[in-house]
Amino acid sequence: MTHSTEQRPPASLDEFLWLEDIYGDRPLEWVRAENALTEEKLITPGFREMESRVLEVLDSTDRIPLATKRGSHYYNFWRDAGHPKGLWRRTTWASYTTAAPEWEVLIDVDALSADEGEEWVWGGTLFLRPASGDDYSRVLVALSPDGGDATRYREYDIGDRSFVDGGFDIPTAKSRISWAGPDTLNVATDFGAGTLTSSSYPRTVRRLQRGQALQDAGLYFEIPGHHMMALVSRDQTPGFERDVAVDTIDFYSSRTHLRVDGEWVHLDVPEDVNVSLHRQWLICRPRTDWSCGGENHAAGSLLVIGLNDFLAGDRSFTCVFTPDAATSLQSWSWTRDYLLLNLLRDVSSEIRILDPAKDWTAGLLDACPPLHAVDAFAVDDEDPEAGNDYWLVATGFLTPSALYRGEIGGTHRQVKATPSFFDEDAFHVEQHFAVSEDGTRVPYFQVAPKDLVLDGGNPTLLSGYGGFEHSMTPAYSGVVGRGWLERKTDDGRRGVYVLANIRGGGEYGPRWHQAALHSERHRAYEDFAAIARDLVRRNVCRPALLGCTGRSNGGLLVGNMLATYPELFGAISCGVPLLDMRRYTKLSAGFSWIAEYGDPDKPEEWEYVRTFSPYHLVRPGTPYPETLIWTATSDDRVGPVQARKMAARMKDMGVGNVWFHEALEGGHAGASDNRQAARMHVMTHEFLWQALTRNA
Repeated sequence: MTHSTEQRPPASLDEFLWLEDIYGDRPLEWVRAENALTEEKLITPGFREMESRVLEVLDSTDRIPLATKRGSHYYNFWRDAGHPKGLWRRTTWASYTTAAPEWEVLIDVDALSADEGEEWVWGGTLFLRPASGDDYSRVLVALSPDGGDATRYREYDIGDRSFVDGGFDIPTAKSRISWAGPDTLNVATDFGAGTLTSSSYPRTVRRLQRGQALQDAGLYFEIPGHHMMALVSRDQTPGFERDVAVDTIDFYSSRTHLRVDGEWVHLDVPEDVNVSLHRQWLICRPRTDWSCGGENHAAGSLLVIGLNDFLAGDRSFTCVFTPDAATSLQSWSWTRDYLLLNLLRDVSSEIRILDPAKDWTAGLLDACPPLHAVDAFAVDDEDPEAGNDYWLVATGFLTPSALYRGEIGGTHRQVKATPSFFDEDAFHVEQHFAVSEDGTRVPYFQVAPKDLVLDGGNPTLLSGYGGFEHSMTPAYSGVVGRGWLERKTDDGRRGVYVLANIRGGGEYGPRWHQAALHSERHRAYEDFAAIARDLVRRNVCRPALLGCTGRSNGGLLVGNMLATYPELFGAISCGVPLLDMRRYTKLSAGFSWIAEYGDPDKPEEWEYVRTFSPYHLVRPGTPYPETLIWTATSDDRVGPVQARKMAARMKDMGVGNVWFHEALEGGHAGASDNRQAARMHVMTHEFLWQALTRNA
């Protein structure tokens, strides 16, 4: 689908640059005024009732407390109504398997925030491996002051249940840190002028000794400033201790280095090959076809070779997985003696177990029903008794998520399960394929009432992403169930939910992703539009009853639906989006995404980038669907300014049905606790439902 660009404003004219001052008084005054308009429109007694029902899902104490095994304990981070900022806690296996585990609380983030006068948001932990025979005791705790990507790292003593007095304390920044030993850290952070890349991430890694001032840490590894990010990780596996440095050039290119005899040795593989190490093995996943050692390896395959053999010049990789037209590799995990592969076959899960001792022979794990997502990963590959145990997380649109534990060669049993949050039995899941503009078959999932009447009269929500090789897979959501599926129109019709698997994602591996890169970006948008048309063709809905939603890169997706395909939709919710593709590389972490979209500062690339820059595509006099554009002030990844500018430009054009909302905290997720998350979800669902059913 093509549109004239004659009446679009020149890229050089940006009358809303003033909104890029994120914390400026004038922009924030504009934000508060827009928030008030949107909240007045949406927040009704019905909104608050739904918000309460969604918060009940998010705060449910019957949710699965997913746990990470470290030594003899199982660690979990948990939020609920009584602890909105969360608890970091641990328990034993015997207690974990009970209906009501006894948790030892290590950090109460709400209490910590109150004590320190800082609204901390949990960011995770980094454990120091203890000496042989000891349990884990030291950990770096990551805390964000506003829910953004920038975090502070502080050393914590698990036994004392307190932060270490005088311990490591890395100031808030977009840091990448690893333990180098009990008294040493590998620190990639903001060390001052010249130490960050153009993407706002660290370009140097330094060795910080206990008691040493951060500015005195010695340089250990560095990369050019136009690359994306530097990091050094410490492999703490007994017998295989080593430092690995990664020069991340862009999202899809990197160079991996191994520390050998005090020097960095480059692992000589193409820059678009993903590299990892596990004990004696070097594992490679090429993103494009790769000829090596006399063999041709397909993009998306998985290759293994002995690390020492590789360093000695051997290139005779063993290919342990080769993709086909329907099947792609999503992830892998090592137990003590086996390799687990998580695959997608036409966007349904398949799990293979490979045995290195038997020439990598593979068997299937019988745990994957059709149209479901199931992931398998090791519990603790170093546990002397349970080294071949695995976790299994299974979920489906109408199947509450369940956690299993099994042993390779044995069986698996359910450990925990999510309760039912809506009437799943009233709905049915189907997979369909739309035909895109270039003839490509594009899958999508449809969750609809069993008594669905195909007369075009059903309020339908289409969701998608289509970028960064991220796969959109089936998942149980009480929020979607209550917030969309169970709603009813005045004539008793329930909502239909649709999940798109468009190009740009990873559902079919690297080729599916690369089909929508740079100048081919329009393929992702054509795919999404094809699904919208297919829903109308199949009489699920008509355009006035079709809404779409997307966040981040998905916000760019639905922003292009708004700007280029407005006739296909009755309403659009556009969250934490990229929209101004002329300036995206100048805003927040945008420079790091050039590998995905292209460089607008190069005239030849701007020629195609401009064709999917919604900020430059909207024009006066166009009948746009009702639109909600929402973001968060503290989002330091995409940033709030693109959403602000888009809403302001449309309003300035006289578009009367565009609404804007900006959460004043919450980071790129748009929410830093369950209360904020409930408000965010309900705002989208309430807006779309009102707009579609009113338009109908």
